[in-house]
Amino acid sequence: MKVDIRSVHFDLSEESKQYLMTKIERIGYAKDMIVDLLFVFTKDAKNYKLEVTANFRWGVQAHLQETAFEINPGIDILMDKLENKIVREKEKIQERK
Repeated sequence: MKVDIRSVHFDLSEESKQYLMTKIERIGYAKDMIVDLLFVFTKDAKNYKLEVTANFRWGVQAHLQETAFEINPGIDILMDKLENKIVREKEKIQERK
């Protein structure tokens, strides 16, 4: 699973990158299902817009986004959404078999 992290209009701190990587470890069980994850964090006037695009190996692409006042709580919510999406995609694939 390839992970790409980009920040727009600000520099993402090493602490936030490390925090994100520890959260990604939580979905390590899905590393054989996901080809790559692309994170894009954008800072507006007051909020952060957090987006993730997950490309599954069977051709499905999932795009999730979250808006948060602070980046680390936003990462938590975004990763929860991503984990739910992974579970739903896994269930769909198992139903087809």
